[in-house]
Amino acid sequence: QVQLVESGGGLVQPGGSLKLSCAATGSISGITAMGWYRQAPGKQREMVAAITRDGSTNYADSVKGRFTISRENAKNTVYLQMNSLKPEDTAVYYCNADAYRRSYWGQGTQVTVSS
Repeated sequence: QVQLVESGGGLVQPGGSLKLSCAATGSISGITAMGWYRQAPGKQREMVAAITRDGSTNYADSVKGRFTISRENAKNTVYLQMNSLKPEDTAVYYCNADAYRRSYWGQGTQVTVSS
């Protein structure tokens, strides 16, 4: 079992920045990749960014150049640095971990971009 706890969401003005954190606990040795997904009201959940165990990263086209995913192995934590935020980035952001042939999810953290 893997447990994920997100933090760092909130309200920010357009053009602003936020940094999300996701701390993993439990059977973390089996994690092969971690990522961030988001779900806006009335829309499907979509992948935002992902990072594999070897450090390879992948981003949705809509966030390339604005968001950066990183990890701190010593703290078993993954981060999502979000810059130049737009109103369309408003969503609940979920942390995801792939481990033991299944996906684990955090509880989600709300990000609202509004003036």
